[in-house]
Amino acid sequence: MFSVLFAVGIIACILFVIFGQVTVRKLRKNPVTKHELGIEFTSGWDILNVAEALALPKAITRRIKRKSISIGLGQGFEADADILHKHTTAFDRVLAHLFFWSWAFSGSGLIILGVLHWLGLFD
Repeated sequence: MFSVLFAVGIIACILFVIFGQVTVRKLRKNPVTKHELGIEFTSGWDILNVAEALALPKAITRRIKRKSISIGLGQGFEADADILHKHTTAFDRVLAHLFFWSWAFSGSGLIILGVLHWLGLFD
């Protein structure tokens, strides 16, 4: 199980770089979307914000948008999914889905596996 999750994690890392170079770089250069990528806590965090905004269902992103906190200048903590959907291609959205869900699956799976190991279920 660990090997599969680790392999998916490696694939997620590769997709992170590809998604950042192909999609997020294009969005950073666009003056309309430049300030709609969400806040960047650390370097590359906006790549996760954009992937999340494009990969999650619209009902969830609208609920997040209604309950979000704005930090001024129109920029919130998360990326604006509606604007990003208008300025991305179908390929960008497919890449976002592949990256985000492989990242979420491998990360949560490795955490669950670690907790189960800590509880002694594999002894």
